[in-house]
Parts: sequence; C-alpha cells; structure tokens
Amino acid sequence: QRGVSARRNQTVRMIAPAVLEKKSNIVSEVKEELESTMIVFSIPVSGFSMKETMELKNKVPESTTIRCVKNTLMARAIEGSDEWSPCADMLSGHNVWFFVREDGFKDTVKGLGEFLKENKKTETNGIRGGVMQGTAYDAAGVEAVSKLPTKKELIQKIAVSIRQVPTKLARSSKAVPEKLARAIKLAIAPDEEAE
Repeated sequence: QRGVSARRNQTVRMIAPAVLEKKSNIVSEVKEELESTMIVFSIPVSGFSMKETMELKNKVPESTTIRCVKNTLMARAIEGSDEWSPCADMLSGHNVWFFVREDGFKDTVKGLGEFLKENKKTETNGIRGGVMQGTAYDAAGVEAVSKLPTKKELIQKIAVSIRQVPTKLARSSKAVPEKLARAIKLAIAPDEEAE
C-alpha cells in the first residue's frame, strides 16, 4: 500500500519530441555561435520591451549576435568547453547574451552603453559579466577589455611605424653629410678670414 501511494505522488514529465528537437536546435545554434565568438557577455533582460530589444539590436554592429537563451540551454551549450565554462557563473535570472566577434567588440559595448543611457537602464540592466578565452570578467573587466586596441588597429600602428623607418633613415643619412659639410665650412672659414 505504501509503495502505491508513493508512486501516485511522483510527477512524470514527458517532453514532446518537437519541443525536445527545438531545444536541441537552440543548443546547437549557440554552440555554433560560440565557435566564431571572441567574447560573450550578458545583461539582465528584465524590464525590456520588444521595441527596446529591437532598438538594442540596431545599436550594435551586425557582426554581434544578441540572443535570449534560457539558462539550462546555455549550460548545455557550454558544457565540456574549457573556453566558455566560466559562463556557468552567470546563469541566473533572465539574460540577454551578446556573442561578439573580434571586429565589433568596441562598437558593441559603446552601442550598449548608449542604449542603456537613452533608456535610463544603466542601473538595472548593466553588463553582468563576460568570458573571453576561458577567463571570466566582471562588468568593469568587460568594459576595460573593450577599450584595448583591436587587432586591426594594432596592425595599422605597426604598418605606420614600419613605413616611417625608411623616411627617418633617409633624413638622418642625408643630414649627416650636410652637417659634416657645414662643420668643415665653419672650420675653414676662420682660416680664410685670417689670411
């Protein structure tokens, strides 16, 4: 008798195959998105209207993907990944996830900041944290990383520096004979005046 009543109180959950397939597809899409992502970070989504969400998407570069992903599905997507496993600490509450590629990080954080200021949501919906190359960052860390020069900017600085070397070398090598000639001329000038 006791075993029968215990079985009656147990809840059996059955998930429809279509729902299971949809969730599996979301996990696969998130995993695929993470493969081409440099950094992922999240903000709380509470208090966002659909219109505001669309405005936010328009404020960030096209290379950045913004998704609302359930915490359980995000956990499955990062499961077994050393690079993204620190995201597990951010899997609480309702989040909007930003999957940012290398070229759009500065503009993404800048666009998000502008959006939050315009909609007076800086206090409630600021960056929660992010993960890059297996390292977790808090909100200040994400913003600090966004201020670093991009790969493209560094390459440009190096190219400019390399381009300046021959010019500076030519100027300095041309300057040596001119200075030598002036020095000789000045050295001879007193002798000529004495004669």
